[in-house]
Amino acid sequence: MTQTFNRRIYTFPAFRQAVRQVFGQMDDLKRAARSGRVDKPFAEKLMLAVTRVNGCRYCAYGHTRAALAMGVPESELQRLMAGDLGSFPPHEAVGLAFAQHYAESQGQIDPAAWQRLVETYGEETAQDIMPYLRMITFGNLYGNTFDALLSRLAGKPACGSSLWSELGVLLGVFVLVPLELLRRLGSKKPQQQTQPSA
Repeated sequence: MTQTFNRRIYTFPAFRQAVRQVFGQMDDLKRAARSGRVDKPFAEKLMLAVTRVNGCRYCAYGHTRAALAMGVPESELQRLMAGDLGSFPPHEAVGLAFAQHYAESQGQIDPAAWQRLVETYGEETAQDIMPYLRMITFGNLYGNTFDALLSRLAGKPACGSSLWSELGVLLGVFVLVPLELLRRLGSKKPQQQTQPSA
């Protein structure tokens, strides 16, 4: 029996919407990076927690290398990619568990999980965590869509997808991203994200 590709990928309509959301949230990511409330090693760990759930091999490779370059021990990254969050100190474990929940729930955040994040880090830091989770999810699903195309060519297509959808996503980045960039540059009031959402 032929196996199918079973990682989360983009459909073209979902990708089009995601591109708009990513550009709408660029200010949030810039604000989070400037604030320094989420340091770079922790941001890499958060993104790897999401990547572990979504299974993007490209993001796993890139962000593992980035984390290692920032001094995160390889043994710690191995535990993270194995889902062993209990071995992390409490001040990181809560954020990593939230990142995993965000990915597993596909951005449909449980209010209790959000409340715990806020109680642990404070409202501002909790809000700063969100853009990292959104951006890595975008990268994960785009990478997975590329792998879905490769899998299709090997005779193992993704369930519910099509060749045209996968090609539309992969090639659409060259059209939709420049158009969204132009739209954003022409806009006088960039969108501000105030609530945690997918």
